[in-house]
Amino acid sequence: MSRPSSPVTDDHIHIDPRNGRGLAAARDFFRSGGTHIFLVSKPSSSFGILPLCGEDFRPVFEETLSVAEMVSGTGVVVFPVLGVHPAEITRLLEHVPLERAAGIMKEGIDLAARFVEEGRAVAIKSGRPHYEVPADVWTASCEVLSYAFERAGEAGCAVQVHAESGDCADMREMASSAGLDPGRVVKHYAVPSTPLVPSLIATHPAVPDLCRQGRAFMMESDYMDENTRPGAVIGPRSVPRVTRKLLEAGEIDEDSAYRVHAETPSRVYGVEISL
Repeated sequence: MSRPSSPVTDDHIHIDPRNGRGLAAARDFFRSGGTHIFLVSKPSSSFGILPLCGEDFRPVFEETLSVAEMVSGTGVVVFPVLGVHPAEITRLLEHVPLERAAGIMKEGIDLAARFVEEGRAVAIKSGRPHYEVPADVWTASCEVLSYAFERAGEAGCAVQVHAESGDCADMREMASSAGLDPGRVVKHYAVPSTPLVPSLIATHPAVPDLCRQGRAFMMESDYMDENTRPGAVIGPRSVPRVTRKLLEAGEIDEDSAYRVHAETPSRVYGVEISL
């Protein structure tokens, strides 16, 4: 197919040669018209690692960066996002006390922040459980998230948040209190009502309306690239294909597409997105 006349960016995608289709998925994205991705590190369990200190996340991050380099060879521009999946706390609690579990996660965030400071990644991934947990686990998870906001503020980067469904409005104050501009907090798998920066699944029905409103948001596939869950959440072709279909149907215009795929992510992450 002919290449797009403006960028097409997937804000949250995993490419995993170890457990999934790997570069074949990246090529699908590129051939469908995709140009840029934010490649998000997967949980430590995907690599058979049980982290008992922050340094144990290093192989996870290094492999993510290695995959980023491989994907860039397909023609896709890759921005790595590194961090600690919030569900790590539940897994860690099978092995260590709650205070230590939170400490390990903070140490992992410290490591991710150092990668950002070294220019090897563009953002930190953090969040809190998207499922019910006891009150003390919830409190500890919020402390970890607040710490991620603090480290992101120091590193001068954005945070991609993986959290419960809903608008997560309290995170604006959390970020501000931690020294991070709330305009740099991205709600992955967002709902339109969030006051954070929404990253919407590409097939979300609100995309055309939000474009007409001039809303600043991004689109993602949350493609997991796991052979055991093919196509989850939606496939790697989804963001470019949906964007093209919306443009062809006149449901969004070129200015809106540029705002979603270039202007907003460039501003939020502090990167350059252009062809």
